[in-house]
Amino acid sequence: MLQSIEGFTDKKGKLRIRDKIDLPKSRRVIITILDEEPSDELTNLALLSESALARDWERPEEDAAWSHLAQLPSL
Repeated sequence: MLQSIEGFTDKKGKLRIRDKIDLPKSRRVIITILDEEPSDELTNLALLSESALARDWERPEEDAAWSHLAQLPSL
């Protein structure tokens, strides 16, 4: 199933997404860069949610759930 997820790049070019992505296993992704600036609302929402998501991502359960990715060969 194809899935589209909205995000934006910050001033340093770092890619940020609005929502947590929950997939059963690793996936290939294609990123399309649009020729428009994000709205202030989108930028603020993503930045405000970053600390809450970081706390969730740093839990031991998350490390265990994604540990299989450490076994993938480097690209």
